[in-house]
Amino acid sequence: MTLTDTGPLYALLDADQTANHARCVAAVSALPLPLITTLPCFTEAMYLVGRKLGYRGQEALWEMYAQGQLAIHECSAVERRRMRSLMAQYQDTHTDLADASLVAAAETLRTRRIFTLDSHFFAYRLANSDAFEVTP
Repeated sequence: MTLTDTGPLYALLDADQTANHARCVAAVSALPLPLITTLPCFTEAMYLVGRKLGYRGQEALWEMYAQGQLAIHECSAVERRRMRSLMAQYQDTHTDLADASLVAAAETLRTRRIFTLDSHFFAYRLANSDAFEVTP
């Protein structure tokens, strides 16, 4: 299982992001599917893709979901409380809701693997103090 951040979702669809696109395409071929994301990350990716690629890009993201390449983890009330706590704990790094949702989901799903372009995930720690395994 691989949790997936906004950046790789966007980079997979935007070939104009030459370096990140190539890195993410190469990395995703070695990852088990479906990629797992959270609603805050999916929303953020949908916005970014739409802004750059328009509806064509948004439809491609929807298609990843429809084809089972991407699944959306539903956050529980416990996870939402944890997100708030994480945003307070990591406020000096300007942790956003999407990042906090992935950390909370990782704790619930008991996974450390994350597909991200965000260097913050090298600093974030799970509740048990484990570090993330960052891909790519």
